[in-house]
Amino acid sequence: MSGSLDERKKQLKDSLDRLTMRIKSLYVVRQVLKIRGFSRLAAPKKDVLKNHILIKYIFKDLFLYFLVSFLFFFMIFFVNQILLTVEDLLAKSAPFKDVMRIMFYSLPFIIAQSAPFATLVGFLMSLGGMMSNNEILIFRAAGFSFLRILVPTAILGLLISIGSFFVNDYLLPLGTIKYNRLMREIMNSTPTIELESNSVKTLDNSNVVIGEVYGNQVSDIIIFDTKDDADRLIIAGESSLQGAKSEGVLMQFDMNDSTVLSIQRNDRNKFDVMKSGKSILNIFDTTLLGTTTRSAREMTTYDLSRTIRKMREDSVADGSLSRRLNLWVMELHKKFSLPFGSIFFAVFAFSIAFLFGKHNGQTIGLFLGLVVCVLYWAMQIMGQLFVQRVGLSAFWCIWVPNFVIGFFALLFLVVLIKK
Repeated sequence: MSGSLDERKKQLKDSLDRLTMRIKSLYVVRQVLKIRGFSRLAAPKKDVLKNHILIKYIFKDLFLYFLVSFLFFFMIFFVNQILLTVEDLLAKSAPFKDVMRIMFYSLPFIIAQSAPFATLVGFLMSLGGMMSNNEILIFRAAGFSFLRILVPTAILGLLISIGSFFVNDYLLPLGTIKYNRLMREIMNSTPTIELESNSVKTLDNSNVVIGEVYGNQVSDIIIFDTKDDADRLIIAGESSLQGAKSEGVLMQFDMNDSTVLSIQRNDRNKFDVMKSGKSILNIFDTTLLGTTTRSAREMTTYDLSRTIRKMREDSVADGSLSRRLNLWVMELHKKFSLPFGSIFFAVFAFSIAFLFGKHNGQTIGLFLGLVVCVLYWAMQIMGQLFVQRVGLSAFWCIWVPNFVIGFFALLFLVVLIKK
């Protein structure tokens, strides 16, 4: 009995050895075929169709989550715009039709801001969900490497960047031009939208202290003016705010019982005092809305590049011109940095999702995405402040957030591939 059992064990061992040798032989043959250029024989048309379906599935899932995230960020920025602009305009009895047009002209800015952040959060949730549901194991079993899965992810990120750049470079300047033009019309028809009761308003080189505001009437006004070689203090009683009555004037104050105290800067002992029963103070377009010429946000990349080139040719020795030139260069880099941040976000989301999305990938992706968006936004704001107030290099201040995201994206990608 024991002999027959030993004999059966020996037969099973021999069968297992033959099966092992056969598997090794098939593996060797497959490698030889690949080396000799017969890889197409090992990849029939059925496999090509299968790979096409899987890549299409990746595109579809990523784009779906991108749309959901885009609507989320769009609503956040849209509501923020309503709170900052529309609410104030409606409270000051601005025409409802004009307020709706203001919101419409603000849409390009909202779209340009939403797309990159939606790329990060949407891709993190999509890829994190694939990782948690073990769908990535199916891709791996079908012969997909991590780099091969990265290709459709990066391509979709590039397409989003191109679309966002078009909005930022063409629709945003067009919307800004119409926005500023409409704001001038609203201020002409409803000049009190710029006034609040018991507040201080800065107008060019002047600070205006405003009393009670009711309708277009102001109870009292105090103006501190530092123009020219003298400091002036203007005090007026009951005043009314009127719309523009001449070209270049945005609005005017009709002041009653005004007193003007003018003190010479070089000699404080010299001063003039003037009193008037009725006086008019004109507020020009440039005081509230900036220069009447086209600003950097109202230009396309082509026009902005030409303007910067001309500024460099005129003079770079003047310190004030150099500072202004740096601000315009910052606006040029902003045309590219935020839209093409979608590419950096796409690679970053790919690496993070596959490294940390094994369990609850969508939840972790949403949380990490929102945290990174806040940090990225903070770095953007800080970079612009460094350019405006300190005068640092516009290129580095604007592109550093993308470079930081790109560095960590490549770092996590290397760790993922090695893993």
